[in-house]
Amino acid sequence: MMLMDQKGISALTMQEISTRVAVEPARLAEVFPRLDDLLDAIVDAIVDQFFADPEVQPVTPDWQEYLQRIAHGVRRTALAHPQVFPLIATRPPAAPWLQPPLRSLRWMETFLESLHQCGFSDRAAVRAYRAFSSFLLGHLLLEVSALGADIGPIDQPDPRKSRPEDLDGYPRLAGLQQELTDHDSAAEFEESLESLLDRLAHDGRN
Repeated sequence: MMLMDQKGISALTMQEISTRVAVEPARLAEVFPRLDDLLDAIVDAIVDQFFADPEVQPVTPDWQEYLQRIAHGVRRTALAHPQVFPLIATRPPAAPWLQPPLRSLRWMETFLESLHQCGFSDRAAVRAYRAFSSFLLGHLLLEVSALGADIGPIDQPDPRKSRPEDLDGYPRLAGLQQELTDHDSAAEFEESLESLLDRLAHDGRN
């Protein structure tokens, strides 16, 4: 991750990494057979860093404060690693309904359960996850791009399809599989656009 922070995504090659960490390329390949495997490990490390931040844990019944703390926590990490953050958008997720930057099963389970505890219905919690993730990703990609980050992929990702992982230990996700799979992105786009236009109209009158 330090190499990418210093030189950007394009500097990340197996040879460069083995030189930097003083490990023989063959030994490195035993742990990460492909560059794709290493990139996925880096993304997992960043997402785990989000999750471990004590400032973003659901310790309050106020869902708005909870989302504000998540947003600021993710932004802190993005700005600390602007060259690395775009990987979160370009790597295939573990399941097709996971959205960056909150793209781990742990994150989604905690997020949905927290909103449920705050009174959200299952459908409303899923829609909130999608809208909130989209806002964070769009804003933060633009912000790190302005800092000089390359927001294009280092290479074409492995075209493997995302497959849902074992959901044992994630009861909220297991119970919402149908809701997660039923995703009308066109309708959600139109609703988000209308909400934005309504807000702009309100601002224009004040």
